[in-house]
Amino acid sequence: QVQPVESGGGLVQTGGSLRLSCTASGRPIGSYATGWFRQGPGKERELVAAISSNGLSIYTVDSVKDRFTISRDNPENVVYLQMNSLKPEDTAVYYCAAGPRWSSIAVIRVDDYEYWGRGTQVTVSS
Repeated sequence: QVQPVESGGGLVQTGGSLRLSCTASGRPIGSYATGWFRQGPGKERELVAAISSNGLSIYTVDSVKDRFTISRDNPENVVYLQMNSLKPEDTAVYYCAAGPRWSSIAVIRVDDYEYWGRGTQVTVSS
């Protein structure tokens, strides 16, 4: 099985940028549809962006579409979330999750994600 591992979180000022990385132990993350989720204080976990196994199908939630970009480098076994123009409301724990193997579409249902990382904290100061 695959075990996602997130990195790249931290404290940044409003308007700043961060790039989150998701690698994996066990099976390579490259064969799995992958999603980035976040859970802010007092909020439910929400999907931020998703990408198919081959990287050709991408979904990004409207609230971040102009600022966040999901991508993957399968030979390097990593999925990225580039976050620009960060706002205080982006403050959350960000999770990487692995969904169906060999999926040719970005997966947007949270129930379809079976393997989850522990999360990385992103804090945006005003």
